[in-house]
Amino acid sequence: MSASAGGSARAFGAVGLAGVAAFALVCGAVQVLRTDLSWSAAPLSYYLTGTYGDGVIASYLALSVALAAIGLGFRRALRGRARSAAPLLLFLVAAFALALTALSEKAKASDAGGGWALVHLLAAQTTFLCVTVAMLLQSWRWRGDGLWRRYSSRGLALAALAFAALWLHALMRGLPRGTSQKAVIVLILAWLAWASFRLWRTSSSSSLR
Repeated sequence: MSASAGGSARAFGAVGLAGVAAFALVCGAVQVLRTDLSWSAAPLSYYLTGTYGDGVIASYLALSVALAAIGLGFRRALRGRARSAAPLLLFLVAAFALALTALSEKAKASDAGGGWALVHLLAAQTTFLCVTVAMLLQSWRWRGDGLWRRYSSRGLALAALAFAALWLHALMRGLPRGTSQKAVIVLILAWLAWASFRLWRTSSSSSLR
């Protein structure tokens, strides 16, 4: 990898890590501060309105930027058959859908026809599905790059756990909705944070190859 490609991949990794951290800190804090909502029952989207709602929206948008940065970063960092447009496309779709999820929640309140509620639901589902599939596919593609091959098994294991938890949340309706959804989110954030950190750290050495 050229020095310029390594430098840009490292910068994308830093942006990804910052966006994930901002989302985790803000959304974690509102679980404690919003005493009017039960963290075990309320899905995370409930926190997009009301007290601290604007801060939560901003954190969603920060995570949206992070998703795009992670996809672009790995597109720059990987070489040979490890490079693929598919994970990048999925990360970009997830980024757009997440931003739409955040921005559509307030619109639901003034929409008697329910159109924005449908948009919000579809955008949220698209985000979860696209990001988990992107995580799986990106982890698999690491196998084609000598520098990244050693991370593939760990990435696949964590991504598969998040993907399984997503389907458990979707299919087992008897689970506490807030708890099961946030468990999925924590697993996704763990992969994103780890991948961003590895992108930030590894890209500096890969530019010397």
